[in-house]
Amino acid sequence: MILSEAFAGKRYAVLGLARSGLAAVETLLGSGARVTAWDNREEPRQGLAERGVELADPVAIDLAGYAGVVVSPGVPLNRHPIADAAARAEVPVIGDIELFALARASLPAHRVVGITGTNGKSTTTALVHHLLKNAAIPVRMGGNIGLPILAQEPLQAGGVYVLELSSYQIDLTYNLDCEAAALLNITPDHLDRYDGFEGYVASKARLFAMQRPDHVAIFGTGDDETRAIAAAQAVRHEPGFVRRADGAGLAALQPGWPSLQGPHNLQNAAVAIAIVEALGLTRAQWQPAMPTFRGLPHRMERVAEAGGVLFINDSKATNPASTAPALAAFPPNPNKRIHWIVGGLPKGDDLDECAPFFGNVAAAYVIGDAGPVFAELLAPHMPVHRSEMMAEAIRQAIEAARPGDIVMLSPACASFDQFRDYEARGDVFRQIVEALTTSDPAPPPHAAAGGAA
Repeated sequence: MILSEAFAGKRYAVLGLARSGLAAVETLLGSGARVTAWDNREEPRQGLAERGVELADPVAIDLAGYAGVVVSPGVPLNRHPIADAAARAEVPVIGDIELFALARASLPAHRVVGITGTNGKSTTTALVHHLLKNAAIPVRMGGNIGLPILAQEPLQAGGVYVLELSSYQIDLTYNLDCEAAALLNITPDHLDRYDGFEGYVASKARLFAMQRPDHVAIFGTGDDETRAIAAAQAVRHEPGFVRRADGAGLAALQPGWPSLQGPHNLQNAAVAIAIVEALGLTRAQWQPAMPTFRGLPHRMERVAEAGGVLFINDSKATNPASTAPALAAFPPNPNKRIHWIVGGLPKGDDLDECAPFFGNVAAAYVIGDAGPVFAELLAPHMPVHRSEMMAEAIRQAIEAARPGDIVMLSPACASFDQFRDYEARGDVFRQIVEALTTSDPAPPPHAAAGGAA
């Protein structure tokens, strides 16, 4: 784990004991800090008191004298009482990424990459990690992906920490000066946590406000908000340190990258390549590694091919802006039609961002809470099956698909109406596909039941 003398003798409260919260507790304890911790669930609190952790809800105690309150990114600061309690005590509310930023001075010489954006940041982060690893550069990946960065072993001198950063994590961070920071895109998302879309955009922009002007800032080019932040950073950064990555020079290479198809992945690849080139990699280093990138589970993941039909798990597409590139990845072709499984807990009441690609879809199979509304929206544009449940949607799609077609789960919705999270939703999709495309014609019992829908 990452430790630092910066925390020794200080007092911190930790609210939320999921993976990042528990990692923060371990780092603080191991660094000689005094820790108060709380989670509403009993299980993650077990064993902490015996290790010297005071168990108490930070909202209910006197926070005067604390160096910080470390909260989970999932805590809605615009509604949770911890924000007011900390403000009254003049104690900063921070996250595990801020602890990492404060610990950097204790680590061997290194560089940090920070990657944010509404869509594509997980793929881009994993691709940067892949390219650096293949170039034999010591590298760790964390933040909003994989293991919490504090729980990982420190890198040797010359290493690179690659961090995927959500807006929630940026909101809780004040001192992360990334040697290379990137913004892929911005579309409306998480608006329940912000004062309108402008507040969400401002959150993304803060990543670059923390940078020194002689560090590199890299931007996608696909939306007005991202272009506006890039223009503002061009004013404050030194000449040549703001770079725009549109992928125009890479299009001819993209057919050789199996896990990076579609215009959205061309943008992701362009940003990733700009990052590693800013860190010193040459084309001779990154180009041979691009075809071997495997992609991420639940993001345009090819889970099976049976009877000439390709099955794609894009469960991580939790909003229409994230689903749109998945539909765009397969242009209209009479021999390659998309059977689109869509629905869940909607984040809005339209699919406008997907509309330009409706012509790529042979039929839609609507599921979950959004099913009835989506059925009405899509009926004028394509055949629609009101499947309701995942197993039924897959079964119907298999019956309709012909060789060359694609059955794709890209829900454009959150998963919480029927699943624990998008990963559970994607896992169930994979299980049902495997069951229905093997010799056993019936899905596993748990997959056909309500809990798997």
